[in-house]
Amino acid sequence: MVVQEQEKLVYGLKLSSVGPARVTAADVVHEPAAADLAMKLHYLRGVYFFAGPAVEGLTIPRIKESMFSWCADYYAVCGRFRRSDSGRPYIKCNDCGVRFVEAECDSTVDEWLEADGHGSLLGPFVSHQVVGPEPFFSPTCLVQVTRFKCGGMSLGLSWAHVLGDPFSASDCFNMLGRSLSGLLAGGPKGPRALSGPRRLADPPELAREPASIKRVSPVGDHWVVDGNCNMGTFTFHLSPDQLAHLKSKVGGEGHGEKFPPFESLCAILWQLIAKVRAGNEPSTVTLIKNDPSKRENGILSNSLKICLVKADFSVADADPGEILRLLIDRAEDESDLIEEAVERDGGVADYVVYGANLSFVDWEEVSMYGLQLNGNRPIFASYVIEGVADEGAVFVLPGPPSSGKDSGQGRVVTVILPENQLLQMKSELGKQDILLV
Repeated sequence: MVVQEQEKLVYGLKLSSVGPARVTAADVVHEPAAADLAMKLHYLRGVYFFAGPAVEGLTIPRIKESMFSWCADYYAVCGRFRRSDSGRPYIKCNDCGVRFVEAECDSTVDEWLEADGHGSLLGPFVSHQVVGPEPFFSPTCLVQVTRFKCGGMSLGLSWAHVLGDPFSASDCFNMLGRSLSGLLAGGPKGPRALSGPRRLADPPELAREPASIKRVSPVGDHWVVDGNCNMGTFTFHLSPDQLAHLKSKVGGEGHGEKFPPFESLCAILWQLIAKVRAGNEPSTVTLIKNDPSKRENGILSNSLKICLVKADFSVADADPGEILRLLIDRAEDESDLIEEAVERDGGVADYVVYGANLSFVDWEEVSMYGLQLNGNRPIFASYVIEGVADEGAVFVLPGPPSSGKDSGQGRVVTVILPENQLLQMKSELGKQDILLV
């Protein structure tokens, strides 16, 4: 399915805004933490697909009415960015609202998913707006409702990563489903107050510069960074049997050991990408995972563990088990270093995280199937990051409920690489019986 076909099938876009049911007090602000500001050039795009019977009777006015309460609980997402005197960004909680998009699709949900191939073509069902070039007019959260000719529906979530990571975003969006069901959302605690610029007159020296992020030239108030090459995306599904087969390639669970699925997948895919980039294989990768120890219920945040892994051997020629051991035993957590680097610069410098190195992202525990409409979960949901830098990224997501006895057994994998590497990458996946080519 090509871009021109997408544009023909999705039509009738209508734009509006939805604000909180309660007026937010004057002069309320939300100050992003250092971990949030490190992510400000990245954006989360998510789409949830629902079958017709699941959304029967769910009208646009009813959705908007529920969003009023949802926005009141999460009023920070309704604000707009400003800068303090030092230049550090903060959100003015001024109730400007969440941007709401309505659209129609001249296809059925099943037809789209069959032609799409597990979420590679989410573009028409989610907004791709970024913050800027006038941040004080730019919404940080956009919701798109698309009706299909079969009666089905998709909900698209466009979310500025600076608001919070995908774990926070999914938990927040799941509350919209609870609001639609008339349940109390139990919303978040108040926003972080702006306590003044954090730039120090004589900032301490870092132990070392974090290698898992890359500082880029200042982007000003247009929060997007241009890469050196065009990036392409494709997505594939791993059944429980395929996942077990891949784990066996890196050592399985012999000798009483249980190897985690995420690191097992990373070992295989790192080696395949190294073969694709023969002569310039990536010897350093970044692992991005949830950090429950930093997460606080009800608070939107970027609570991620960002680790660096370096190989001192040829990944393309190594035994997959050796790569797996490296990923498990030699991952160095740089999360604190990243926060210190951002604070050293007073929160005004610009960085990329995803794609600064080849990045492997563990979203297995993101609650994408926790969103319920009329008590029904989506038949398929997918997330992806926009703003991935040139080294590329691999995202490992939970599979749909139909992929196994429980939703955690199968996996959906999204690969973002330079376009000139995609064809060979698909060929390498075909050799592993992962992808039909």
